[in-house]
Amino acid sequence: MPGSSSSTADGSAPARLITALALLWLAGNALRLTILAVPPVIPLIHDDLALSATQVGILTGLPSMLLAIAAVPGSLLIARFGVRAALVAGLMITAVGGALRGTVADVWWLYAMTVAMGAGVAIMQVTMPTAVRAWVPSRIGFATAVYTNGLIVGEILPVALMLVVVLPLVGSWQMGFVFWSVPVAIIAVLVLIMAPRPATFAGAAVVKRKWWPDWRNLLIWRLGIMLGTINAIYFATNAFIPDYLRSTGQDAWISAALSGLNIGQLPASALLLAVAGRLERKIWPYVVCGVLCIGATAGIVFGTGIWLVAAATLQGFAAAAILILVLALPPLLSPPDDVHRVTAAMFTISYTCAVIVPVISGALWDLTHIAAMAFLPIAICGMLLALLAPAISHIPRQHG
Repeated sequence: MPGSSSSTADGSAPARLITALALLWLAGNALRLTILAVPPVIPLIHDDLALSATQVGILTGLPSMLLAIAAVPGSLLIARFGVRAALVAGLMITAVGGALRGTVADVWWLYAMTVAMGAGVAIMQVTMPTAVRAWVPSRIGFATAVYTNGLIVGEILPVALMLVVVLPLVGSWQMGFVFWSVPVAIIAVLVLIMAPRPATFAGAAVVKRKWWPDWRNLLIWRLGIMLGTINAIYFATNAFIPDYLRSTGQDAWISAALSGLNIGQLPASALLLAVAGRLERKIWPYVVCGVLCIGATAGIVFGTGIWLVAAATLQGFAAAAILILVLALPPLLSPPDDVHRVTAAMFTISYTCAVIVPVISGALWDLTHIAAMAFLPIAICGMLLALLAPAISHIPRQHG
């Protein structure tokens, strides 16, 4: 029957829709589970491998570097092999690389396996918007919100549970990395078995589409740098809270501060589900959140106890709000056939920022021997976000 066929093809059949949304949410979790297993155990890695603050910055920045480097090649991989194969490959590479990080007690091995893991995450990161389009074409906005919520949960779980549950259970940070890689492998199997196979997503049709970004387009630079400030704020804050609190004698607050930073994203996600449509082209949310990030950074540096936890929670809230708003901008501001190219370029630029800022933060700490200096670049990113915000009001909305 034509009506039934159409319902199946556009992803609106209830069973198909529920399956697709569940897989998107799980894959969203997998984007961050292995990456965010690192910050809670940085002091342990620091001691076991005798890392400097700069080396900690490099370790934290490596996944972001791969997200930058592999964004555009990831688009080509999807075009050649399809969304399901690319997503499964990304999940398995992430799981294997993540599990192997602690198998050799050597910083260069840790770096190498982190690079492998980051490559897998990069493939997934670029695949997710394509999966939304392919699996749930009739509810793209809602499906995007679902996988973004999964991403946020995937950031919270390892940070909240690594020190208080996982380490006592498995006994070491090395086995902790294996623990968080197992669910990623399970998700890969679920995607392989259960992912929808839409008839409209033909590999031949995708190959004919342009995939290389137009680097002369100012839009991708504006969006990339804006997203880059948020990525840098989030990843650098996660990286330096543990060692900073240890240096100030506040070790007992490390888990609470990291949990606050990540749990603070949940109310932002819920709020944006309700009001994002009314804030898409507004300047003030970006300015306000940029200012909040500056204030939250100061609160982390100068606060103590519950006050620094509150500051970290505010940092997570502001960063998540802007993340969701910026991820909505490529389809809003670019022509339909350019959304994937603009998105890949935006990730390339933004994650390059996320690589550079933690390294600069670590270098400032090493050079000055002042722990608080690691947070200066983070505060500057908040200022830059507020300054760049007016640019989005001058970009015309695209239709069609």
